Amino acid sequence: MIEWFKRLFGIGTNSLNADKLMVNIILFGPPGSGKGTQAAKLVEKYGFLHISTGDLFRYEMGNDTPLGLEAKSFIEKGELVPDSITIGMLKNKVEANPDVKGYIFDGFPRTIDQSKALDELMAGLGQSINLLIALSVDDEEIISRILQRGKTSGRADDNDESIIRNRINVYNENTRQVYDYYDAKKVSQSVDGLGGIEDIFARLTSVIDQV
Repeated sequence: MIEWFKRLFGIGTNSLNADKLMVNIILFGPPGSGKGTQAAKLVEKYGFLHISTGDLFRYEMGNDTPLGLEAKSFIEKGELVPDSITIGMLKNKVEANPDVKGYIFDGFPRTIDQSKALDELMAGLGQSINLLIALSVDDEEIISRILQRGKTSGRADDNDESIIRNRINVYNENTRQVYDYYDAKKVSQSVDGLGGIEDIFARLTSVIDQV
């Protein structure tokens, strides 16, 4: 797996960020936990680059890039986009922004395999994941938030409670393992995601400032 990713993405020991002190964060939590809102505030405070996989896919596919076209070919067949394509998009974004103070990964990784792939990507750039911060929000609050969001988002899946519950179940069954993976590396922390935006932001910055 390691050598395969190195060959595929040209990852070597001479990296563009190897001599820089950076803080690289995975902002983690179920859908509706407020990751996007908090990521925007963290970018403003620290000068990090927010990398959302949703935004990456929209950009790559909207501009018909080679990776975007590959992703489309899978999506049009109703198949999952391979991790290698997503990692390729991440690598392009990271290498296009070498002068930031760190990266906030939002929406990735979602599985153990993706976590390992991200670690290999970062290692090839002379960097590592310093923190995984999980926003802890109970399921009923998540459902309430997404239904409220659905009044203005225009997304059908934000207005269907059964779909929302299924998304939460998928997160609980599959994605929580990522927290444990990084917890074994002693970089996972959980932050209370309830309360006002500024209160939650203060909790996040308290954790980040320790790094």
